[in-house]
Amino acid sequence: MTVTENQPAELAKGDSTSGRAARPAARLGWLDGLRGVAALLVAIHHFGLLKWFSWGENFEKNFDLGIFAVMLFFLVSGYIVPASLERRGDVRGFWIGRLFRIYPLLIIAVTLSLVLLPKGYSAVPSQVTDRPFWAYLANLTLLHEMTNIASALGAMWTLCYEMVFYFLVSALFVKGWHRNSAPISVFFAGAAVLLGAWWTPQMITPKEPWVAPSATHHLIIATVLIMATGLVLVLAGRPELVRLGALVLGGLGTVLLFFNARSTFYESMTILATMFAGTAIFRAEKQQINRLLAVICCAFVLTAGFLAGYMYNHGKALDRTWTGSWEGFSLAYAAAWAVFGIGMLLRNRRWPRALTWLGAISYSVYVVHIPILWGTWWFKDKVVHFPTTGAGRWLLPAFFIAMVLIISHLTYKLIEMPGQKLGKKVSKALDRRAAARQESAPAPAEA
Repeated sequence: MTVTENQPAELAKGDSTSGRAARPAARLGWLDGLRGVAALLVAIHHFGLLKWFSWGENFEKNFDLGIFAVMLFFLVSGYIVPASLERRGDVRGFWIGRLFRIYPLLIIAVTLSLVLLPKGYSAVPSQVTDRPFWAYLANLTLLHEMTNIASALGAMWTLCYEMVFYFLVSALFVKGWHRNSAPISVFFAGAAVLLGAWWTPQMITPKEPWVAPSATHHLIIATVLIMATGLVLVLAGRPELVRLGALVLGGLGTVLLFFNARSTFYESMTILATMFAGTAIFRAEKQQINRLLAVICCAFVLTAGFLAGYMYNHGKALDRTWTGSWEGFSLAYAAAWAVFGIGMLLRNRRWPRALTWLGAISYSVYVVHIPILWGTWWFKDKVVHFPTTGAGRWLLPAFFIAMVLIISHLTYKLIEMPGQKLGKKVSKALDRRAAARQESAPAPAEA
């Protein structure tokens, strides 16, 4: 899921030599539109709306709407997140923005789900509530799916890949390797195709965490300690500590991604290839890399992702990708690229305000639609009888979508925006402290 800041999606033209992006350009409404549509499609997918049509089940088997939506999200994330970091030129500021952008809504949504939803209609799965300490501790890292723990809210699995991407982007930035998006995306795509047949997921922990709980617990403890160390170093603000902290986070993300992701290896590699390909597209557009290189890179990533699904998305792999066939994975993946490409072609046009508004609340839509879904089933079963035939049967999905949009707008206004404002205040306060410390430091002695 793309978690971008709700400041204008401003990206600079950027110069070809500086690590910073240049001055922000106009708001990129096309990105808002794409992520808004993707968020709503995820909600519709989880509701199962396609199955309300006679052709829906067969369509879903051959074109997984969820894969389409999240891959579109990952392309948008790859395009905009590294640019946000480079525009700031400040890894600490970037991470403060991420933390205050992501966590307030997640924590409140999970808490209210536990408190408000009745037993039997809990949005939080039993794998989490049965082992609350370890499950919630792992979920707080947003690396839970890579420590063998289920998501507290089903859609949170994509945030694990977002977090790993943030780790890698931060590490690449402090090393000065952030302009290498194209070869990095080719590396991940090549790994998906070449190693997808034999690279075993979850090498560190067993598939069922209760079989050998100590292995899972040890990995969670190690992940928490390493991630906390990396973030503390980054937030310290001193260049040498920020650099070290970013590298610690990048190392943690790399190890978990390659050795303990719960999904299939080819899907994990395809996701990272897609995000870095999105970054390569941004760099080509801003003339930071050769456009032919970006075209070759994107063609390779698109082809590799399609072939990985064709070659490997069969049998038991379907249980990990949650798709119904290789077509369901590969066709949806190709379609996500096609829609992103259409969005780019229309990027200089004014997008409908409804779509840009949907993009602004997209993170809320992504997070709250799962609790609202379970609440809708409870409301249908216990409170109001919805018609099941004729035109009246569309009242239930209409009710669900309306509640998702209304509540998402409220959580955006009441939780997301205050959280971001608080994050900016914290960032400015830390910057002031750093400036004061520098001013009070003794001047170096003259030779």
